[in-house]
Amino acid sequence: MQTTFNQLGIPADLIQGIEALGIETPTPVQAKSIPFLINDGGDVIVQAQTGTGKTAAFGLPLLMKMKPEEAGIQGLVIAPTRELAKQVGKQLFRFTKFCDYKLFIEVAAGGDKIDLQAERLQRPTQILVATPGRLMDLLEMKAIDLKTVRHLVLDEADEMLSMGFREELAVVFKQTKNRKSTWLFSATFQDKVKQLVQGNLSASAQMLKVDPKQVANPNITHRFAICTREEKADFILKYLAQHADERGLIFCRTRQDALDMGAVLSKEGISNAVLQGDLSQRDRDKVMRSFKKERTRIMIATDVAARGIDIEGLEFVIQHQLPDAMQYYTHRSGRTARAGKKGESVTLISPKERIKITKLESELNVNFQLLELD
Repeated sequence: MQTTFNQLGIPADLIQGIEALGIETPTPVQAKSIPFLINDGGDVIVQAQTGTGKTAAFGLPLLMKMKPEEAGIQGLVIAPTRELAKQVGKQLFRFTKFCDYKLFIEVAAGGDKIDLQAERLQRPTQILVATPGRLMDLLEMKAIDLKTVRHLVLDEADEMLSMGFREELAVVFKQTKNRKSTWLFSATFQDKVKQLVQGNLSASAQMLKVDPKQVANPNITHRFAICTREEKADFILKYLAQHADERGLIFCRTRQDALDMGAVLSKEGISNAVLQGDLSQRDRDKVMRSFKKERTRIMIATDVAARGIDIEGLEFVIQHQLPDAMQYYTHRSGRTARAGKKGESVTLISPKERIKITKLESELNVNFQLLELD
């Protein structure tokens, strides 16, 4: 028997908000995390991949713990990238759509005018979602006070450490000494994450781990096609021609592969945008805005550049090459079939890589179908 959000302890007004987003059944990470965070609410480490519903897993309990009548920042969510911070802030706001009380949620991230952010933060703000760098800037300006923070959430902690934010996180821990709980979410639990936990979280912090076999979205159809490197561009063009009314993402492993793929599509008159790590924040925003407003049909992205992308209504994801790690496969394929919709993930492999598909099937407990185009 499937668990419901009601059984997990989520109140009716928040359930109405998430159902309006097409979220009806809790994912494994939500089913494991939510009861603990609501009832115990102490320090917790949750290991789960990207794209498994982590925002609702911490967001719903966090919203329940807020006191609308208190003006200070009570909940602080730290996210590694601007896109992820904005995505989290937007989701939290949407969850509260049918609540009869008003919570104020602000997002502070690089790329936006800091003076405007500082000005907005002078108003009552119960939840702040921030990137580490911009949070440091605001603290330096004395635009915020974190003494009132009761609940600290670190989203994608391993990613923040990989990006070199260890010192910034140390400042956050120091500035939020009055907090009641720290909720740390991470796709991996490597040594650098363990070191962060030691001394900053309670020795009795709960560890919740979601089995990788439980994380795959059942609304995604997984397919693979066998191509040589030279055949991949033609295969993608044929696929796009057969799905002419659909929009999607193409993942490439390197910046150059992404740029080359963009050139191939442009030559065939297929509107596309390339998202890669060397873009300035302004150009990155331009690419994202163009794609979200459906001015471009296809986005081509590298794994690093695609962190935090959340665009509804994408029918497919094409993986130009297999990613280096399993969590990247989950992250890539999870860009389609958002909010209860169905989608397709197509991975292009060389004949020698067939065994890797078998391994993914076993690790993720999904079935891959061979895709052959006429």
